[in-house]
Amino acid sequence: MKTYQEINKEIIDKWVTDGWEWGKLISHEDYINAKKGEWNVLLTPTVFVPHEWLGNLEGKKILGLASGGGQQMPIFNALGAECTVIDNSSKQIENELILAKRERYKIEAIEGDISKKLPFDDESFDIVFHPVSNCYVEDVLHIFREAYRVLKKDGILLSGLNNEINYIVDTDEKEIIWGMPFNPLKNETAREFLNKQNGGIQFSHNMTEQIGGQLKAGFTLVDIYEDTNGSGRLHDLNIKTYIATKSVKL
Repeated sequence: MKTYQEINKEIIDKWVTDGWEWGKLISHEDYINAKKGEWNVLLTPTVFVPHEWLGNLEGKKILGLASGGGQQMPIFNALGAECTVIDNSSKQIENELILAKRERYKIEAIEGDISKKLPFDDESFDIVFHPVSNCYVEDVLHIFREAYRVLKKDGILLSGLNNEINYIVDTDEKEIIWGMPFNPLKNETAREFLNKQNGGIQFSHNMTEQIGGQLKAGFTLVDIYEDTNGSGRLHDLNIKTYIATKSVKL
């Protein structure tokens, strides 16, 4: 029987093959513009990460945590960072390598499962960039503890977090139909629902788990902003379904 991680790997690979928004390479023009100082990156669907959250990236070591796909790491490379990315999707890793070859830069791109211990030494990175992805992992505290471990002192964790709202509503986002937590490993109805949607195995995580989890791991929360889905009824009603956080290892 396949693990949920194996199922998600296959599903996301298929999404990327089918043209998934978060698996599309940035253009050559975007890369060149970043070298000129004109750039933006996303942790959540629509709101760009404030530039001051990242600061001067020249010579910084950045880990893209479940951040494959050739979208953020190329920008950081263009800004002078030394980039490493780990992602469970072989297609997302393939995209990183394709783009690095196209733009002639080096990146360490690792196909790996972030629900397991990360294959990096303690205090290896200055920044961990973690876009929305922990909804595909059952235990998010493990992710934050691993991010804390691999960050240097004063290192920064930037995270995109999916709140519970997306998991309480039906497909049309008109009715509340699910109780929390949403966990298809423990709820067969939820599993069947995701199967019909070709949605892989997803988990709701509340703010106690996600922001509280960062604090329990040892981080200090220093900034935050919210975002919508970017489309759909919840977005039209300006209901915020994502949170981005900046935390520091002091």
